[in-house]
This record gives sequence, C-alpha cells and structure tokens, in this order.
Amino acid sequence: MSSKRSSSGQGPSQRQLRVGELIRRTLSDVLNRAEIHDPELNAMSITVGEVSLSTDLKVATVYVMPLMGSVPVEDAIKALSRNKGELRHRVSAELTLKYAPDLRFRPDETFDRLDETRRLFSDPTVQRDLAAPDEDQV
Repeated sequence: MSSKRSSSGQGPSQRQLRVGELIRRTLSDVLNRAEIHDPELNAMSITVGEVSLSTDLKVATVYVMPLMGSVPVEDAIKALSRNKGELRHRVSAELTLKYAPDLRFRPDETFDRLDETRRLFSDPTVQRDLAAPDEDQV
C-alpha cells in the first residue's frame, strides 16, 4: 500500500497549508515594511488574507484586500501584479523551496461572504426557522 496521498477530492495538504501561511506572513511583512521600490504600492495599506498553493507548490494564489477601502481592490491588485517579480524574489529569499512560486493576486471576498451570511441570518424567515423546534427531537 502506498503511503502517498492522492489529492483528488481532498483539501489542501499540510505542506500546502504550511507553505501558504509562510508566504502570507512573508508578503505581509514585506508590504508592511514598504520594501518594494514602488511609491504607489507603498502608499497602500494592503492585507494579505490567505495564500492557497497548487499541489506542486509552483503557483500561489494570494487573496488581498486594501485596508478600510482606502483604494479600490483592482488598483491594489494592479500594483501588486506590476511588482510580482520583486515580491516573488523576496518570498524565495525568505523560504527554502525548490521553486519560487508564481504569485497570482485575487480579491479577498471573505468579508463580503461574512456580510452576506449576516444578512441571511437576520432575514425574518430564517429567524423563524431557527426558532422553531426540530421535528426530529419531538
């Protein structure tokens, strides 16, 4: 029996999660310290919410959001994409990986999903259903 895990239908591996978190921290530190030589990017406050990696660790999808809506998320993604090479170099200098992952920036929609969930829970119909006793327990 093989000790290797198949990745079909399963969530990310522990290695993907661990490396994703290391990349997230590294990018957050680099952006926080304004180490990139782009005044437009350094003027933005950007939060890195999550980094998800491909199974071979060669592609990192970075979910970002400007803090408090200071700039449109599209502008932040354009600025990050413009400086992708320098950011990738900083990540590879911090981590000991065989390959420096290609960075792809996407808007972080976590807060939008939270707002939608709150809106759904405040709906009177949902409140009524939540307050009703379960039929299975009767």
